[in-house]
Amino acid sequence: MSDSDTQVPGSSQAAAAVSEKELFFTDETETRAMFGIEDRYLKTIKGVFGVSLVARHDGVKIRGEARAVARAEKAFLELRRLYSSARPITLRDVETVAEAIQNEGAFDEKGERIEIFAQQVYVRPKTAGQAEYVQAMRKNDLVFSIGPAGTGKTYLAVAMAVSALKRREARRLILVRPAVEAGEKLGFLPGDIQAKVNPYLRPLYDALHDMMEYGQLRRYMESDIIEVVPLAYMRGRTLNDSIIILDEAQNCTANQMKMFLTRLGMRSRSIVTGDVSQIDLPPGERSGLREAEKILKDIPGIGFVYLSKRDIVRHHLVQRIVEAYEKYEERDTTPR
Repeated sequence: MSDSDTQVPGSSQAAAAVSEKELFFTDETETRAMFGIEDRYLKTIKGVFGVSLVARHDGVKIRGEARAVARAEKAFLELRRLYSSARPITLRDVETVAEAIQNEGAFDEKGERIEIFAQQVYVRPKTAGQAEYVQAMRKNDLVFSIGPAGTGKTYLAVAMAVSALKRREARRLILVRPAVEAGEKLGFLPGDIQAKVNPYLRPLYDALHDMMEYGQLRRYMESDIIEVVPLAYMRGRTLNDSIIILDEAQNCTANQMKMFLTRLGMRSRSIVTGDVSQIDLPPGERSGLREAEKILKDIPGIGFVYLSKRDIVRHHLVQRIVEAYEKYEERDTTPR
C-alpha cells in the first residue's frame, strides 16, 4: 500500500493550533481493515473530524487542530478494538464511531457492554444518551425511551432483553408492535392477517438476527421463548418472568397503552420505545405514548429517557435529515 496524503490543498491553520499524531498498526492486514477499500474509511474520518491524514503501509499520521486530532485518534483506537474482536469493520461502523465521537467529544470505550448470544460480540452504547438509556433499563422495571429515528431505541432494548435471556434473568422475551397503517392500507396486502402484519414486525426480527444465530432464534421462537406479536394480540394476557418490549409506541392509542402496561406480571420488566415526531394515528386520536408520559413520569420504578439527534448512530445523513425536518416543522407552525 503506497503512502498517500489526504490533506486538502490551501488549508491554513495557525502553527500553534496544529497537532500531529502517528498511529502504527500490527500488520498490513490490519492496516487495510482500518483504511477500507480505496481508503474509504480514511475519507470518512477525515470528513467528520476535518483533519489531514497521511496513509502509510504500517499506519497513519493525523494532522490538524489538537482537539480534532485527539478525536480522530480515538476513532481509530475504537475501530482497532472492533477489529481485535474478530469482527469485520464496515463503513457503517466507521460512520457510527466517528459521528458518536464528534457529537459527544469522546467515545466511551469502557462503556457498559451488553452480552448477547453471538460469540465474542457485544453491543455497547455509542453516546452519552444511549449509556443513560442502558443504565435506566438496568435500574427500572419499566422504561420509556423517546427519541428520533436512528438513536438505537429498539436495538438496545432488544440487546438488553436477549442478554437477560442468556443470563437466565428472564424466561421469555415478548416483542410487540402496533400494526398502524402509515399511509397504506393493510387490506390491499396479500395473505392472511399474519402475513399482513408481518412487515410491521420486521424491524424486531432484524435486531434479533443480529444477536442470535438463525437456528437458535428459530428454536426459541418455535418454543415461545421469544415471541413477536402485534399489539392487538396482547389483550387478556399476564406475562410473568418476561421482558416485554413495545416498539413504535407513539402509534398506540391511549386505551392500547393502558392495556399493554397492565400486562406486566411478576418478575417481569417492560421497555417502551417511540418517536413522537412520527405519529401515524388518525387525526383526533390521542397517542398513548404522549399520554403515558404525562401520567406516569413521577412514579418511582418507571424511567423516562429522552434521546436526541445527538444520539443518532445511523448514516451521518440521518442526523442532518432530522435537523432539516425539525427546522421545517418549526417554520410551518410559526403563526403568520
